Amino acid sequence: MGGLASYFIRRFLLIIPTFLGITILVFCILQIVPGGPLEQEIMKLKAGMAQMGGSAEVGGGASGSELGQITIPAEAMEEMKKFYNMDKPIPIRYAIWLWNVLHLDLGHSYVYAEPVWDVIKARFPISIYFGLIGMIATYSICIPLGVFKAVKHGSKFDLLSSVTVFIGYSTPGWLAGLVLLVLLGGGSFWDVFPLGEFRSENWYDLSWWGKIVDQVHHTILPVFAYLVGSFAVLTIMMKNSLIENIGQDYVRTAFAKGLPEKRVIFVHALRNSLIPLSTGIGHIINVIFAGSMLIERTFNIHGMGLLAYNSILNRDYPITLGFLAIGAVLGLLGNILSDIAYALIDPRIRFK
Repeated sequence: MGGLASYFIRRFLLIIPTFLGITILVFCILQIVPGGPLEQEIMKLKAGMAQMGGSAEVGGGASGSELGQITIPAEAMEEMKKFYNMDKPIPIRYAIWLWNVLHLDLGHSYVYAEPVWDVIKARFPISIYFGLIGMIATYSICIPLGVFKAVKHGSKFDLLSSVTVFIGYSTPGWLAGLVLLVLLGGGSFWDVFPLGEFRSENWYDLSWWGKIVDQVHHTILPVFAYLVGSFAVLTIMMKNSLIENIGQDYVRTAFAKGLPEKRVIFVHALRNSLIPLSTGIGHIINVIFAGSMLIERTFNIHGMGLLAYNSILNRDYPITLGFLAIGAVLGLLGNILSDIAYALIDPRIRFK
């Protein structure tokens, strides 16, 4: 027990340097790449002046036009830099941001003009909803399918299901969702499912049964896209792990004692076969809370994934960094959770 406790204490302590390394790298990249919020604001100002028949001149430089010149005063430039937190060196900016994060202050969004926490919290439930349903559906299908493929190894069912599994493995979830929207989405030949969104605009005006039907209607295709992205790997992993354990000495001994096949497989072999699947729990936790950028973009679901995607395109750095901080912490904690699950499933594991 002492070795287990000391191991996890070290793992938790390693979160600090890992978090610092991830955030420092991304923070510096965001600060030096061109097309940041300050540059975008200047471009908007230039475009506005061009439409008015003038030209914007930044900081008193020479940018002429027959219709006149517009100069951005140095004081205004300083105010803009201060607003976008670019009036200090990058190390000081990072130190200020990290200090605020430690006090649970992620700053204010440039686009939404609201605290980042408020913007993110409004989208957490949506990503959690799809993430949880996707996780439950994935494991509910993968484990029984993998077990059945292992038991029927080499049969026609195993071969046909392997073809389906590998087709799914080679198809990204967002691409499968896009194809389904083209085939089954509203406005297509088979108008079966809506084109996206979390729910219909008139959802609150529906009856309780109508709300359930509408929510399920908007859930099926996104969850299928989540499922395609992971069920193939988990199914094959479950099958191979069970086949390997069936060949172990303790399983042959159980058969030699005359125990029924179902008891040997589901009681003795299955538990050890679940060990490899536990290593993916950390990634699943991250997907549940952070969502999937491409899948949410495909279905126009306003969850955490789409929020992060749009914040990157719009150079909304406070939301981008807030999403990074939350995602990094969830990923690191998820890895530790995977180790805990690994130890619980396999009592032979010893952490030293």
